[in-house]
Amino acid sequence: MEGIKRNTLLYKLKHSKKTFALFLMVLPGLIWLIMLRYLPMFGIVMAFKNYKLPDLNYVREHGYIADIFAREWSGLDNFKLLFGNPMTSKMITNTLSYNIVFIILGILIPVTFAILLTEISKKFFSRLYQTLMFFPYFISWVVVSYFLMALISTKHGVLDPSWFGLRDFYQEAQPWPFIIIFSNVWKMTGYSTILYLAAITGIDTTQYEAAAIDGASKFQQVLHVTLPNMRTIIIILFIMNIGRIFNADFGQFWSLPIDGGGGAVANAVEVIDTFVYRLLRSSVNLGQSTAVSFFQNCVGFICILMANTIVRRVDGESALF
Repeated sequence: MEGIKRNTLLYKLKHSKKTFALFLMVLPGLIWLIMLRYLPMFGIVMAFKNYKLPDLNYVREHGYIADIFAREWSGLDNFKLLFGNPMTSKMITNTLSYNIVFIILGILIPVTFAILLTEISKKFFSRLYQTLMFFPYFISWVVVSYFLMALISTKHGVLDPSWFGLRDFYQEAQPWPFIIIFSNVWKMTGYSTILYLAAITGIDTTQYEAAAIDGASKFQQVLHVTLPNMRTIIIILFIMNIGRIFNADFGQFWSLPIDGGGGAVANAVEVIDTFVYRLLRSSVNLGQSTAVSFFQNCVGFICILMANTIVRRVDGESALF
């Protein structure tokens, strides 16, 4: 009896050591998550305050948090700017339109590439293609904007605007939806492909062997074995992307057309995130910009709940929660 107790105690000690080691590995990410994601949530109160620049004298005596709560309460006045601005409908339409295209292409193209990569017999070429596809993900949008400038600049670019019936790429709106979509696909496809490729490698190979014995072609194996096994990861990523449908990558929409573009170009690339930045830069009103960001996150949260509810009713196993 004592031997059993000792063994149990030793097992618990060894198990607790492993758990503690894993906890230490997670701890830096947990601290980052709390510091940069959860603690700033208290700043949401600025969306309901008339808060512009901080009062440095008050901050020195009482701190930033006290300065925020000491400001005049403005209710929903900050939200009226978003819905009362003449550019509101345009920027919301642009944000939704771009994100819908990103979501659709962000599923079709990476899934296709992931399936094609699994058909490459030589591992060297498979890893080479994965590396080349994944590399753009790590390039900053600022760097990409310089690549683009070297390609389409009127003075020094490789492409002549007259070939496309344009005078200047940076002065006309027509090409920018295609440039934005193409650049997003080019930069993000590699990252998504790796995720889908990981899901494919986890599929039991006996399913393919059984399908081959039954006379299924490669296309039929993909259709009836690969895609059904990828359903869960595709749906989860789809739900998460739906949650960001009111958010845009500020770096992309601001850097590629050079400072958000101007005139007609701004109409084609103006999204909610660039609008918030323009607003903050012109009025220095932190309360108004916080209100717009708060609205984005609320809509995103509602979209996630709706998408997950629909998925749970259709396929409960593939739901996010």
